[in-house]
Amino acid sequence: MLLRNHDLALSPFAFAEPAGLMDGCGDVPEAVALAEELRDRALRIQRYLEEMDNRERELQAAEATLRSRLTELKAMKASVRSGEVNRRSTVQNDIDRLVAVYGQMKPAEAAAVLTNLPADFAAEILMRVEPEAGARIIAAVEPNQAAVLTTHMGARSIGSR
Repeated sequence: MLLRNHDLALSPFAFAEPAGLMDGCGDVPEAVALAEELRDRALRIQRYLEEMDNRERELQAAEATLRSRLTELKAMKASVRSGEVNRRSTVQNDIDRLVAVYGQMKPAEAAAVLTNLPADFAAEILMRVEPEAGARIIAAVEPNQAAVLTTHMGARSIGSR
Protein backbone atom coordinates (compact mmCIF):
# COMPACT_ATOMS: atom_id res chain seq x y z
CA MET A 1 0.00 0.00 0.00
CA LEU A 2 2.81 2.37 0.89
CA LEU A 3 4.54 1.83 -2.42
CA ARG A 4 1.31 2.02 -4.41
CA ASN A 5 0.38 5.35 -2.85
CA HIS A 6 3.79 6.77 -3.55
CA ASP A 7 4.41 6.37 -7.26
CA LEU A 8 7.72 8.12 -6.84
CA ALA A 9 8.90 5.32 -4.60
CA LEU A 10 8.26 2.84 -7.42
CA SER A 11 10.21 4.75 -10.03
CA PRO A 12 13.63 3.38 -9.03
CA PHE A 13 12.16 -0.15 -9.12
CA ALA A 14 10.25 0.21 -12.33
CA PHE A 15 13.35 1.37 -14.14
CA ALA A 16 16.25 -0.47 -12.56
CA GLU A 17 18.40 0.59 -15.46
CA PRO A 18 17.62 4.28 -16.03
CA ALA A 19 19.65 5.95 -18.69
CA GLY A 20 23.16 6.49 -17.51
CA LEU A 21 22.90 4.33 -14.36
CA MET A 22 24.69 1.39 -15.91
CA ASP A 23 27.09 3.53 -17.97
CA GLY A 24 30.55 2.23 -17.33
CA CYS A 25 29.22 -0.65 -15.18
CA GLY A 26 28.20 -3.09 -17.91
CA ASP A 27 31.43 -4.98 -17.46
CA VAL A 28 30.96 -5.35 -13.67
CA PRO A 29 29.01 -8.59 -13.18
CA GLU A 30 27.91 -7.65 -9.66
CA ALA A 31 26.40 -4.36 -10.89
CA VAL A 32 24.60 -6.12 -13.76
CA ALA A 33 23.31 -8.82 -11.38
CA LEU A 34 22.13 -6.17 -8.91
CA ALA A 35 20.37 -4.24 -11.68
CA GLU A 36 18.65 -7.44 -12.85
CA GLU A 37 17.65 -8.31 -9.29
CA LEU A 38 16.20 -4.84 -8.81
CA ARG A 39 14.30 -5.11 -12.09
CA ASP A 40 12.95 -8.55 -11.08
CA ARG A 41 11.89 -7.23 -7.69
CA ALA A 42 10.21 -4.25 -9.30
CA LEU A 43 8.28 -6.58 -11.61
CA ARG A 44 7.23 -8.81 -8.68
CA ILE A 45 6.12 -5.76 -6.73
CA GLN A 46 4.20 -4.48 -9.74
CA ARG A 47 2.46 -7.88 -10.18
CA TYR A 48 1.71 -7.99 -6.45
CA LEU A 49 0.18 -4.51 -6.56
CA GLU A 50 -1.89 -5.46 -9.61
CA GLU A 51 -3.08 -8.58 -7.78
CA MET A 52 -3.96 -6.46 -4.75
CA ASP A 53 -5.91 -4.08 -7.00
CA ASN A 54 -7.77 -7.06 -8.50
CA ARG A 55 -8.58 -8.38 -5.03
CA GLU A 56 -9.74 -4.96 -3.93
CA ARG A 57 -12.08 -4.78 -6.94
CA GLU A 58 -13.36 -8.28 -6.17
CA LEU A 59 -13.98 -7.31 -2.55
CA GLN A 60 -15.80 -4.17 -3.61
CA ALA A 61 -17.97 -6.21 -5.98
CA ALA A 62 -18.66 -8.77 -3.24
CA GLU A 63 -19.51 -5.99 -0.80
CA ALA A 64 -21.90 -4.42 -3.33
CA THR A 65 -23.53 -7.82 -3.85
CA LEU A 66 -23.87 -8.32 -0.10
CA ARG A 67 -25.34 -4.86 0.37
CA SER A 68 -27.82 -5.51 -2.42
CA ARG A 69 -28.77 -8.87 -0.93
CA LEU A 70 -29.14 -7.31 2.52
CA THR A 71 -31.48 -4.71 1.06
CA GLU A 72 -33.50 -7.48 -0.60
CA LEU A 73 -33.65 -9.47 2.63
CA LYS A 74 -34.76 -6.42 4.61
CA ALA A 75 -37.52 -5.79 2.06
CA MET A 76 -38.57 -9.45 2.25
CA LYS A 77 -38.59 -9.29 6.05
CA ALA A 78 -40.78 -6.19 5.97
CA SER A 79 -43.09 -7.91 3.48
CA VAL A 80 -43.33 -11.01 5.68
CA ARG A 81 -44.08 -8.88 8.73
CA SER A 82 -46.72 -6.97 6.81
CA GLY A 83 -48.24 -10.23 5.60
CA GLU A 84 -48.20 -11.62 9.13
CA VAL A 85 -49.91 -8.52 10.46
CA ASN A 86 -52.53 -8.76 7.70
CA ARG A 87 -53.02 -12.47 8.36
CA ARG A 88 -53.42 -11.89 12.09
CA SER A 89 -55.84 -9.07 11.42
CA THR A 90 -57.88 -11.28 9.09
CA VAL A 91 -57.91 -14.14 11.62
CA GLN A 92 -58.91 -11.74 14.38
CA ASN A 93 -61.73 -10.34 12.23
CA ASP A 94 -62.93 -13.87 11.47
CA ILE A 95 -62.87 -14.81 15.15
CA ASP A 96 -64.70 -11.60 16.08
CA ARG A 97 -67.39 -12.39 13.49
CA LEU A 98 -67.70 -15.96 14.76
CA VAL A 99 -68.00 -14.76 18.35
CA ALA A 100 -70.67 -12.26 17.29
CA VAL A 101 -72.61 -15.06 15.60
CA TYR A 102 -72.53 -17.24 18.71
CA GLY A 103 -73.39 -14.24 20.85
CA GLN A 104 -76.55 -13.68 18.77
CA MET A 105 -77.67 -17.31 18.80
CA LYS A 106 -80.16 -18.69 21.28
CA PRO A 107 -78.25 -20.31 24.16
CA ALA A 108 -79.62 -23.82 23.46
CA GLU A 109 -78.67 -23.63 19.78
CA ALA A 110 -75.21 -22.26 20.57
CA ALA A 111 -74.72 -24.97 23.22
CA ALA A 112 -75.69 -27.71 20.74
CA VAL A 113 -73.14 -26.49 18.19
CA LEU A 114 -70.36 -25.80 20.72
CA THR A 115 -70.57 -29.28 22.21
CA ASN A 116 -69.70 -30.69 18.78
CA LEU A 117 -66.61 -28.51 18.41
CA PRO A 118 -63.19 -29.30 19.91
CA ALA A 119 -63.30 -28.29 23.58
CA ASP A 120 -60.41 -25.81 23.35
CA PHE A 121 -62.01 -24.04 20.36
CA ALA A 122 -65.43 -23.94 22.04
CA ALA A 123 -63.83 -22.59 25.22
CA GLU A 124 -62.12 -19.85 23.20
CA ILE A 125 -65.46 -18.79 21.74
CA LEU A 126 -67.11 -18.84 25.16
CA MET A 127 -64.29 -16.71 26.57
CA ARG A 128 -64.89 -14.07 23.92
CA VAL A 129 -68.69 -13.78 23.92
CA GLU A 130 -70.36 -11.40 26.33
CA PRO A 131 -70.27 -12.90 29.83
CA GLU A 132 -74.07 -13.01 30.08
CA ALA A 133 -74.38 -14.82 26.74
CA GLY A 134 -71.56 -17.20 27.73
CA ALA A 135 -73.27 -17.99 31.02
CA ARG A 136 -76.57 -18.79 29.27
CA ILE A 137 -74.79 -21.00 26.74
CA ILE A 138 -72.86 -22.94 29.43
CA ALA A 139 -76.10 -23.36 31.38
CA ALA A 140 -77.61 -25.01 28.29
CA VAL A 141 -74.72 -27.50 27.95
CA GLU A 142 -74.75 -30.89 29.69
CA PRO A 143 -72.99 -30.66 33.08
CA ASN A 144 -70.11 -32.97 32.09
CA GLN A 145 -69.47 -31.02 28.89
CA ALA A 146 -69.84 -27.71 30.78
CA ALA A 147 -67.16 -28.90 33.23
CA VAL A 148 -64.81 -29.73 30.34
CA LEU A 149 -65.42 -26.35 28.69
CA THR A 150 -64.97 -24.53 31.99
CA THR A 151 -61.69 -26.38 32.56
CA HIS A 152 -60.42 -25.32 29.14
CA MET A 153 -61.52 -21.75 29.79
CA GLY A 154 -59.68 -21.71 33.10
CA ALA A 155 -56.56 -23.26 31.56
CA ARG A 156 -56.61 -20.63 28.83
CA SER A 157 -56.89 -17.85 31.39
CA ILE A 158 -54.04 -19.24 33.49
CA GLY A 159 -51.87 -19.83 30.39
CA SER A 160 -52.23 -16.23 29.21
CA ARG A 161 -50.78 -14.79 32.42
